[in-house]
Amino acid sequence: MVKKLSLIASALALLTTSACAPESSAPPGDKAQPSGKSAAEQITVTWWDYMNSDAMVGALNKVIDDYQKSHPNVKIERTYVPFGDLKNKLLLGSAAGQLPDIVWLDNPDHQAFAAAGVLADITQEVKEWGQADQYYKGPWSSTVYKDKNYGIPNSSNNLALFYNEDMLNAAGVKPPTNWNELKDAAKKLTKPGVYGFAASAIRNEQGTFQFLPFVWQAGADLTNFNSPGTVEAVKLWKEMIDNGSMSKEVIGQDQQATMLQFVAGNVAMMVNGTWQIPPLQKDAKFKWGIVPLPVNKQGGTILGGENWAITSTTKHKDVAWDIVKFAQQPEYLKAFLKAAGRLPSRKDLIKDPIWQEDKLMKIFADTMDVAKARAYGPNYPKISDAVQEMLQQVLSGYKSPEDAVKETDAKIKPLLQ
Repeated sequence: MVKKLSLIASALALLTTSACAPESSAPPGDKAQPSGKSAAEQITVTWWDYMNSDAMVGALNKVIDDYQKSHPNVKIERTYVPFGDLKNKLLLGSAAGQLPDIVWLDNPDHQAFAAAGVLADITQEVKEWGQADQYYKGPWSSTVYKDKNYGIPNSSNNLALFYNEDMLNAAGVKPPTNWNELKDAAKKLTKPGVYGFAASAIRNEQGTFQFLPFVWQAGADLTNFNSPGTVEAVKLWKEMIDNGSMSKEVIGQDQQATMLQFVAGNVAMMVNGTWQIPPLQKDAKFKWGIVPLPVNKQGGTILGGENWAITSTTKHKDVAWDIVKFAQQPEYLKAFLKAAGRLPSRKDLIKDPIWQEDKLMKIFADTMDVAKARAYGPNYPKISDAVQEMLQQVLSGYKSPEDAVKETDAKIKPLLQ
């Protein structure tokens, strides 16, 4: 018990940067089966997620309703938990022994929760299921800790370059395909009231999320952070701030604020993700398009999205796993992904017309093969914080890129596994 509390305390320190679930009606130790029990032996399975749009909730309710109809002895109690509250709620619930049976996690947090003992090992269940090879390597890696599986990817997203087509046409600029073209285009598109380029460098996970693809494209990584590639990546952003083609305000600007600046016509190009397509289609009063992130030494983008997990305290692991498998059936999964503006984590679904016949979503779908997860072990939240601090120091002019990268590398190395 002391060891578990210590793990939870460590995880809380890692994850706290941003009410307890109702108890199951089944008696302790009950090994309920997905079906076959009498109505008098009802099983209640609790489920937490942070999905809140009407379309997404409707898709999830369809899963729940259909499962309950085919399994009348099972009642699923879904609870919405705001994204910013979920981490602390899970860790506090774990310390009190009061967790949901099923939870959705942001994929960079998955390994930290597994290391803290919050999640159930489902390695054997996954092996018997036999569908692990249908998932992209990036999302699947986020669910694995010490060669054991602690979840299933549910949805994915990644980043690309959005551009104001009207502005590019007026300036005689083509969508950039590499870093040199990006710098040149950003400079030509900058004019009074308009910045040529924007990305989020805010002091939270969004800043790391947007910056890491540039590190990878320069041939560096968190595992060899003190390298010319990392310096080159941060210099790229600093140079665009210094020459006025990117606003200094990006250090306090999240991805949503960037999108609003783009919609308002104050930004000509921005780094952003799949989830911004629906609001742009609704609100933008100009022609716009999307291209893959401009490449440097190599191409690449970063993986975001959610994973299913079963908690370690569940008394209904087999039923919870059956629900997860049920929700992964194509008819339910595609309905949710379409409603959420997400991509499949499964290779066998990415060729569906939903993503291949939509020219905008296809840009993101076609880069899933090179979309990399933030799967750097349970200390990733601390690693990410160090990267965020470095960005703030360099972009504000407080430290040189070389010094900041070297100091950050020294912080990161002991945290890597």
